[in-house]
Amino acid sequence: MTDSGNSTLERIYRYPTIKAEELEVICKAHEKICFKKNEYLLKEGQISNEYYCLEEGLIRAFATSTEGKDVTTGFFSPNEIVIEVASLFLRLPTKENIQTITDCVGWKISLDSFQQLFQSIPGFSEWGRNWMTDVLFTTKQHSLTMITDSATERYLTLQKDHPEIILQAPLKYIASYLGITDTSLSRIRKEAARLQVIK
Repeated sequence: MTDSGNSTLERIYRYPTIKAEELEVICKAHEKICFKKNEYLLKEGQISNEYYCLEEGLIRAFATSTEGKDVTTGFFSPNEIVIEVASLFLRLPTKENIQTITDCVGWKISLDSFQQLFQSIPGFSEWGRNWMTDVLFTTKQHSLTMITDSATERYLTLQKDHPEIILQAPLKYIASYLGITDTSLSRIRKEAARLQVIK
């Protein structure tokens, strides 16, 4: 495993109750994998059998609406876990697609390997529960902002928290994630740029 791989995995899995030797075992359970731009990690109707720790690149998740439109449901940036939780753990055909936006480098771990680690390393199971809590909180917050925040506020928050998405993702993906039209997003971006110049 390369130093960058160690760095990525250690950053993701570092947890107070995981010992150094246990962290090494966890990292060794992963396999390096590379994806080309626009490649699918998971397609609608498939059942997920692994998840990925992203080292480089940008990935999006999207679903198809009843009108046949792609709606971006999330983005995955470096040092984040690329996963479709319901499909992986409940063994359900996914309703989402997971596709690379750029060339990507990541580390794959199978469900079987994850379950073995989860059962044999107490600190890893604690990490997993804590990670899931964070994911549920983030998902809930996004749902709430779609109701309580204006489109401009949602864009500015995304720009502040995840500038890599603003820089690398096509505007149509960002717009659908924010729940607005491409035209509205263009207007918001121009206004935000104007305000930054004034500052």
